[in-house]
Amino acid sequence: MEDSAKERILAAAEELFADGGFDATPTSRIAERAGVPKGLVHYYFNRKKDLLAALVARLPDSTVDHRRVVVAGDIAESLRRLVAALDARLNASPLLSHLLWREADTHSAVRDAMQARYENVAAQIKQVILAAGGAAVAIKDVEAAAALLALAVSYRHSVARHSDEEDPIDRELSFVANALARPAR
Repeated sequence: MEDSAKERILAAAEELFADGGFDATPTSRIAERAGVPKGLVHYYFNRKKDLLAALVARLPDSTVDHRRVVVAGDIAESLRRLVAALDARLNASPLLSHLLWREADTHSAVRDAMQARYENVAAQIKQVILAAGGAAVAIKDVEAAAALLALAVSYRHSVARHSDEEDPIDRELSFVANALARPAR
């Protein structure tokens, strides 16, 4: 019963924070939406910020085993597979994702979590590029390529997810892969 009430509180907070924002959502509305007494919200979460921190902790892990996505000699396909795996993880909770992107500007814990996620994605992209490209990769450009693609993935999950347009990231992945495979000049 307690776990159920705590889950209902977290689900209600996620919905309400995503809809109206953290600062505009009183704990009384969270309790009402969760169907619990207001005191129970404060029993589980001393402060409203603790509720937000618990939601940040629920963000799905974005780590992908690069061995599952790498196609030796094919950077573009390897990156497509990585991005598809990341998309599946990052889209697991679109409401939570929306909430966190919304609150990143005003809450340092959220901003720090989003920065760590970006760094994790960039590191994975770098690892996939190096594993797929082997000796043919222009090593000096891998860091920049990984950072650019991590920004593109982050952008897609923060802004572009609201668009009905076809996702153009395949072009970007192919462009980066082709640029990395060119011999250094």
